[in-house]
Amino acid sequence: MRRLRPAFSALCLTGFLSACGGAVGEEVGAVDTVFKFIGPDHKIVVEAYDDPKVSGITCYVSRAKTGGLKGAFGVAEDKAEASIACRQTGIIIFGAKPLEKQEEMFSERISLVFKKLRVVRMVDTKRNTLVYLTYSDRVIEGSPQNSVTAVPVPAGTVIPVK
Repeated sequence: MRRLRPAFSALCLTGFLSACGGAVGEEVGAVDTVFKFIGPDHKIVVEAYDDPKVSGITCYVSRAKTGGLKGAFGVAEDKAEASIACRQTGIIIFGAKPLEKQEEMFSERISLVFKKLRVVRMVDTKRNTLVYLTYSDRVIEGSPQNSVTAVPVPAGTVIPVK
């Protein structure tokens, strides 16, 4: 009975840290890339994130998710590679407050403590376009790997910027 306590505590801590993390995307689908005998397989997941300040825009992020025992307990460090595609999925409606010229839209941890996947929204006022960039960073050293996508806002609709 005593042996189960540390494992149970680690599982609860992992669940707590996941709940405290940034935005959680809605999983659209996943494909297995490596079979693991114990624990979940390594996979590529595709998640949808709705822009919290711009209704009608959804970003789809694909990224690697580590399986095995470390993945099962939430202590694995996922790879830094990610890809993003944002699209207009409805009528574009801006919130009451103007947007920042550049701001982090959401982030999600991809390791137990040190690494995060981030999505930043940038406003290109000259072209009336919203640009979304995804990358990962660490406390000490980030990764130069990134992906960018853009959503043109319909002509006649002005993007409110601070």
